[in-house]
Amino acid sequence: MNKLFGVALALAALVLGGLLFDWKGVILALSVIVFWLLMQFSRLLRVMKMAGSAPVGHVDSAVMLNSKLRAGLKLVDLIPLTHSLGEKIAKEPETYRWTDPGGVSVELVMEAGALARWTLIRPADEVASPAA
Repeated sequence: MNKLFGVALALAALVLGGLLFDWKGVILALSVIVFWLLMQFSRLLRVMKMAGSAPVGHVDSAVMLNSKLRAGLKLVDLIPLTHSLGEKIAKEPETYRWTDPGGVSVELVMEAGALARWTLIRPADEVASPAA
């Protein structure tokens, strides 16, 4: 949700509660706002707990992660897909990498806090030399 929209909605709830139900409406609106903020905080803690239990930059299957990605995802939405924090490889543009056990990796570029583009990188196939 857009921050300005959330703030406007909270202010509208406070004003509407005050106009319709006097101080009891304001208290109800404040209770709803605090409850919503606690739910957001709880979600963030669950995501960080999940990410903290896995190695940084590791994903079970980079190909499956690549198939689930879509533009506009936030980092908080990406972590449940990967079950770990990404390895930060560049600051500008903000770039993260996840690698699977087979060496296949996905690099994600974040712009304005949202996923802008991503690249699936496969390791070069090594040609086995014949035994002499």
